Amino acid sequence: MQSTPAIGSRERRERIEHLATTTGLASVDELSELFRVTPSTIRRDLARLTAEGRLARTYGGAMPLTAHPEASLRQRIGEAYEAKQAIARAAAALVSPGEHLLLDAGSTVGALAHELRTARDLTVATTGLTALNELTDAEGVRLRCVGGDLRPLSQGFVGPMAEAALERLTFDRVFLGTDGIAPGLGICEADLAQTRLKELMARRADQVYVLAHATKLGRRPFHAWAQLPAGWTLITDTEAEERDDAADTVKQLRAGGVEVVVAPAAPQSAP
Repeated sequence: MQSTPAIGSRERRERIEHLATTTGLASVDELSELFRVTPSTIRRDLARLTAEGRLARTYGGAMPLTAHPEASLRQRIGEAYEAKQAIARAAAALVSPGEHLLLDAGSTVGALAHELRTARDLTVATTGLTALNELTDAEGVRLRCVGGDLRPLSQGFVGPMAEAALERLTFDRVFLGTDGIAPGLGICEADLAQTRLKELMARRADQVYVLAHATKLGRRPFHAWAQLPAGWTLITDTEAEERDDAADTVKQLRAGGVEVVVAPAAPQSAP
């Protein structure tokens, strides 16, 4: 976390509340470092915000009174559209004929599936309806559906049946989506069923990729986390180098051994 210039107590509390309702709050010690005040000052801020009904206290920090609502896949499809297309193109460029791929649910991985429609000699298994629909009529793709319990919001399959199917398969590459990424914690999802499945998906592939646009870097919208094996790769967009919070996350990830690929934007057409 990068520290902020010294500010007044009211503005500090407003920023703490904003963090809680957007990216999620860090620990008291991290907030203390961020705002350049003592931990006791942060605790007083949290106590006041709680007394005013603006936050709910948790062990070591606080959270918004209403949980972050999980956006539906339909809501997310138009979010950061150009960034997702760039990420999808960069991910598709890594794929070679003859490979066995595992695709997660989600809009960014769905964009990757669209890029793979013209591929040749691929075997693709997926836990997501978006990728399944994109590749149903792709002539060069042998398609497998990893079924299970369908989560309507994400349009992805989870649960024991999906896990049992994956235990019998291995893959050259897996491409995962996420709701947030935090160094040291992993990738964030709305519930434990999703994170359990993503961890299993990562264990079944030789190469692990997470597709996430810049606004997801450093975010902690939920409290369920998937830990990934060492040596995984993040594919993100150019805004990750321009936003301070995202750039800081990228720096920490690289220091921790994560490879970060920044997908170039599409070239502008001539007037």
